[in-house]
Amino acid sequence: MAGAAQAEEVFIGIDVGGTKTALGLVSFPTGSIQRRAELPTPQGAASGAAFLGEVERAARMLIAEAPSCRGIGLGLCELVDRAGRVDSAHRVHWQGLPVRERLSAIAPAVVEADVRAAALAEIHWGAGRPYRDLLYLNIGTGISTCWVKDRAPHAGANGHALAIASSPMVQTCPACLAQSAYVLEDVAGGAALAAIYARVLGRPVASAGEVLSAAAAGEPAAARVIAEAAQALGVTLGIALNMLDPEALIIGGGLGSRDGPYWDAMVKVIRRQVWSDSTRRLPILRAERGGDAGLVGAAATAWLARA
Repeated sequence: MAGAAQAEEVFIGIDVGGTKTALGLVSFPTGSIQRRAELPTPQGAASGAAFLGEVERAARMLIAEAPSCRGIGLGLCELVDRAGRVDSAHRVHWQGLPVRERLSAIAPAVVEADVRAAALAEIHWGAGRPYRDLLYLNIGTGISTCWVKDRAPHAGANGHALAIASSPMVQTCPACLAQSAYVLEDVAGGAALAAIYARVLGRPVASAGEVLSAAAAGEPAAARVIAEAAQALGVTLGIALNMLDPEALIIGGGLGSRDGPYWDAMVKVIRRQVWSDSTRRLPILRAERGGDAGLVGAAATAWLARA
């Protein structure tokens, strides 16, 4: 019947991050989370086949609660090609494993890069709703980006258009010609903030949240770590904005969507690095779905791919 409400459909979303993995039952077309669970993401080789088995078991438990579930969408913090194959093993060692096939034995499954999944959630149910062209930045344990063109996340020729912070950056001093090299993710990602601050203090630091809290309280060493991270990330984002000239920049992820000194310093540096006056004034917005964007977007990839 014309004007009738669209029937609700339930999908499983799985957001595999560098530190934790979120799973949930998500209803569409509203994008609302009905049930959620969480697993720690193991590090190194432990995040291989055994961890994939844990994710499968958790998905089976969820689908037992929602037998009408139509499918599974998984977002992964690795390179994922256009066919859903995992093409890297930086944090989660699933490269070469039949991830989609294993999940498809439970329900029809789609595998996507986590940043594209999160961008999809923001396009449809978050801060990206008013825009056609935007750049989405995810800052969590690591850092990745997604260019959204005509309201569609851009994957690139190989599905690898996301790795803004993974390649070495080399700088040469014009005075002494000395070279320094660093990887942006190892300076500005959540894991990096905690590791750098731990080296400064000479003791373990639990998380990037501890660094942010210390910086907000005026602790000089924490403030310096935050300032250096924001400077490095802001310069890189300025270059990306100069290249793409999007309508808006949306920043999400557990670290990226947090208020405080990192956000304030990063936004200031980004605007300073943009060359065009018009582009410099673009909206820089926090992801409205916050840390849930990856979970909702993962489920949405399956919802949009349904037959």
